Amino acid sequence: MKGLLPSYCIFIPFLLVISGCNDHHDNLALGSIERDQIALTATANEIITTQPVVEGRVVKKGEVVVTLQSQQQQTKLIKAQAQQQQAQAYLQRLTNGSRPEDIAAAQAQQYQANFRDKNTDNLRIKRLFLKKMVSTAERDSAQTQRDIAQAELQAATNELDKLLHGERIEDIKQAQAALVVATAEVALQQQILQDYTIVATRNGILERLPYHVGDRVAKNATVAIITTHTVPYARIYVPEPYRVNITAGKKLTIHVDGIKTSYQGTVRWIAIIPSFTPYYTLNGSDKARLVYLAEVDFPDSGRELPAGVPVQVEMPHE
Repeated sequence: MKGLLPSYCIFIPFLLVISGCNDHHDNLALGSIERDQIALTATANEIITTQPVVEGRVVKKGEVVVTLQSQQQQTKLIKAQAQQQQAQAYLQRLTNGSRPEDIAAAQAQQYQANFRDKNTDNLRIKRLFLKKMVSTAERDSAQTQRDIAQAELQAATNELDKLLHGERIEDIKQAQAALVVATAEVALQQQILQDYTIVATRNGILERLPYHVGDRVAKNATVAIITTHTVPYARIYVPEPYRVNITAGKKLTIHVDGIKTSYQGTVRWIAIIPSFTPYYTLNGSDKARLVYLAEVDFPDSGRELPAGVPVQVEMPHE
């Protein structure tokens, strides 16, 4: 028994050390460093024609990242512009009024002279018919010729009135509305064509180009991923016992693998629903296995930290 006592004396402190290490790890939420990423998507089912920026290079907002083949869209734009010009010309014709040549032609003095001649002939034939010197057919023919001349004169007079008084306000308003529609269609097609050139929406690093020049991509497929230059954050999983003491805005200590100094981060968000395991399947001590996804912002001093590095965040003791 005396020989065993030294072994127990060595083993008991070893258990205490292990117990202390486990307690230390239980007070930590594990995770990794993350940065905001922007996914740029294809605006059409087209072929990639150029990729001016290579992966890993810094890009600025507005810099071209990917271009898509746009011949079909250019044709649609040209068609829309032609329809706009047609609508504009029609409205201009309605609002400019009639040309002097049209008014002169509509005055139709020849129709007036023709009507006078046909009316005179008709009266003469009627008198001869009463004297039984012409047939009924000749009388009816003269009457018909007179009626035709009168109708032509009336049509010319109406046309002249229309030219002198201008177009109806309803026709002008309809032409104006048609021009508005055509102009809007041109703007839409121009915007669609512009979107065939995909540009960076924020400053950052071009993390990945999933496709290559010559590949046909589906509409809304991701064609570029940009990691922003913003301050990174720690994405961690908070154990259930500490969830109640963590809220947005709370300060937490962050340890980064490979760096001796720690950072004071700020909780930006924490989930209200646990991850991995549905809460209704747990009871008793099993609930301690629940974890809640959270994001903790680094201070500005951690701006240059790389993404993907493991971190440990100390949980509050109260």
